Amino acid sequence: MKFILFANTDWYLYNFRLSTALQLRAMGMEVVMVSPPGDFGDRFREHGIRWRALPMQRSSLNPWREAGTLARLVQLLREEQPDLLHSFTLKCAVYGALAARMAGVPAVVNAVTGLGYVFSSDRAKARLLRPVVSLLMRGALGGERSRVILQNPDDAQAFADARLAPPHNIRLIRGSGVDLSRFLLRDAGDAMQRPLRVLLAARLLREKGIHEYADAAARLKAQGRDIRFLLAGMPDAGNPHSVAAEEVQAWHARGTLEWLGHVEDMPALLRTVDVMALPSYYREGVPKSLIEAGACGIALVTTNLPGCREVVSRDGEDGLHVEPRSATSLAQVIARLDDDRELLRRLGERARARALSDFDERVVIRKTCEVYGELLPLRLQGAVAG
Repeated sequence: MKFILFANTDWYLYNFRLSTALQLRAMGMEVVMVSPPGDFGDRFREHGIRWRALPMQRSSLNPWREAGTLARLVQLLREEQPDLLHSFTLKCAVYGALAARMAGVPAVVNAVTGLGYVFSSDRAKARLLRPVVSLLMRGALGGERSRVILQNPDDAQAFADARLAPPHNIRLIRGSGVDLSRFLLRDAGDAMQRPLRVLLAARLLREKGIHEYADAAARLKAQGRDIRFLLAGMPDAGNPHSVAAEEVQAWHARGTLEWLGHVEDMPALLRTVDVMALPSYYREGVPKSLIEAGACGIALVTTNLPGCREVVSRDGEDGLHVEPRSATSLAQVIARLDDDRELLRRLGERARARALSDFDERVVIRKTCEVYGELLPLRLQGAVAG
């Protein structure tokens, strides 16, 4: 049997879905990764997985260009003839579902990791697109041979309320999980004495709270606090809300924070930090950076918004909440952890326990395969059970 995993970047497939692909291959399935061209596509070959590039502009609204993208996807599916197409992110889910119907793909799974710019932004462009996208989703995400995977209960409720997909087709799987054999408990012995080290690791989008993070860093440094602020991630040229590289470089040059760019070895970086901050005011799925940091026993700071609260659900117990869009709130919480190293240690321990119990990627992969088994019961039943 053949599975296609389709996303809007090869980076996403490599960092978030490689483990699923490897598990499918171990079960005897052929797996093909499909995404726009990028720097990560060729890496799949090292793991024995085929990758096909599909030209696609994530932020394009040109109807002729988008019709061409859909036509190319239909042609690719007709050439590959997969048994199941699993699409990730909102645009890929809609295009994948429509193309699969035209190409006669027997089964379709659509994973929507957060509702994205169209549903989270109040800008005129987003408000204009919302009813159009909603109409497309209602037409594309139904059908008895399809399922929709969402990452948090808030999105599941929003989908049901807006009738974006039939409730009986929706499945809840919290995040893409984390490899607990790689993200190990760090040695926090020296964290009680040395300067606090804070990290924000994410795509450099405004909604991730990047500006609030830089502002909080500047405020705390102006107070004379000896805290290191690290920023890992790159601008996203395909997203209209990306922070410009020049602005991030200016923060780095002024000493406000240290910009690390893309970090290949996240487990190694996480062994050196004490706090993971994600002051997002974006409708997240379940942020993997928080899960990975929690698995390493790092204290978590984030907002009490959909997706983020799936990881930090109880303020003061498994992490700390900050107010969205508030550099003041973020600075106050980081200062609190700088002053109270016992709280820092305790929150890290509880974050680790939560990661172990709720976010092991083996559980996520098993649940994903169970969804596949709903659509391909006769051929997948034995493999999933094994």
